[in-house]
Amino acid sequence: CVFLYLLLTSTQKHTQKQQYQHVKSFGEKVKKKTMTETETSAPPPPSSPPPPTSTKKKRRRKREAKTPESAADTKPVDIIPEKTRSSRKKKDKQAKASSSTPEEAETTPVVIPKDGVEVVSGTSSSSSSSVSSTSVLSKTEKSRRKRKAAQEGLDALDPTKDSTKKKKKKLPASPSEQQQQEITPSTETTEEEKITKMTNACRTILECIGENPDREGLLKTPDRWAKALLFMTKGYAQTIPSVTNNAIFAEDHHHEMVVVRNIDIHSLCEHHMVPFMGVVHIGYIPNGKIIGLSKLARIAEVYARRLQVQERLTRQIADAIVDAVEPLGVAVVVECAHLCMVMRGVQKVGAKTVTSSVKGVFESNPKTRAEFFSIINGMCQPCG
Repeated sequence: CVFLYLLLTSTQKHTQKQQYQHVKSFGEKVKKKTMTETETSAPPPPSSPPPPTSTKKKRRRKREAKTPESAADTKPVDIIPEKTRSSRKKKDKQAKASSSTPEEAETTPVVIPKDGVEVVSGTSSSSSSSVSSTSVLSKTEKSRRKRKAAQEGLDALDPTKDSTKKKKKKLPASPSEQQQQEITPSTETTEEEKITKMTNACRTILECIGENPDREGLLKTPDRWAKALLFMTKGYAQTIPSVTNNAIFAEDHHHEMVVVRNIDIHSLCEHHMVPFMGVVHIGYIPNGKIIGLSKLARIAEVYARRLQVQERLTRQIADAIVDAVEPLGVAVVVECAHLCMVMRGVQKVGAKTVTSSVKGVFESNPKTRAEFFSIINGMCQPCG
């Protein structure tokens, strides 16, 4: 038993010693491997800058760089970058292509795009040096082309120049011009085409309100309605010079007030296309020119036969008289009843609207204005 015990202990110690040596050798191998990896991954130490060399040493190194076998056939070292070398090759090819046809090369201009605008740089030559010189614009060339572009109005090199130009101030338009800008009569369609369109629209309206446009009483209603509406809005096709018909006369000795009152007018409210009707009173003080009395009524009729509001109607009549005779002053008063307030909405039957527009001495002189209002209100002596 003792012998067996000693044999087992000796074998265990031997095996433990072998295992320890194996583990130790394996650890050393791993340590060496990690050290080699760190050495390879670590950045190289910064190299010290080369000592400054003189120009003589540089020349000597260049001579040593030459091959001794063919010293006679040696070529200088090409230090030109590859990019510039490739661009020069392309330019040489373009020069060869242009030199192949000398007649065309003399007449064809080289076009160099600059900021999205093609600028003609002149006639191309057969050598690559001329192509490179035209592609690279000098400061003097830029300034010369800029002046030329400004003279021709092209502004090729200065696209923001148009925005910096001073705009001319437009004079305010006269009242007659403003009125013509407000209303431009449509002359594209003929009268028959207008009636046809309006008739079809009226049939659609009758169908929408629940009527039968084909029944006996409504067969001709769309056509009648179209013609009636064109008549009630005929002022769009009229102008003040056409209705006055040169009925303006010179009169230097009359500087008193001229009043025409109770001129009947009928118009359509532009909000509901429902009629409003009433009277217009017009007064003016001549300044060397007078206008026919009937022309005052015709001027009021021109603006009344449109879709209107009473305020604008009053002002337009006064402005038209000012443009026609250039008086010392004009006063216009309009008094109307609006069916859009009678037939619908608040339904007030007795309501009337009064608007006025005074210009010149009627605006500046209260006595003259009071005299005009006293005349139109019937406070003057009756005629006859």
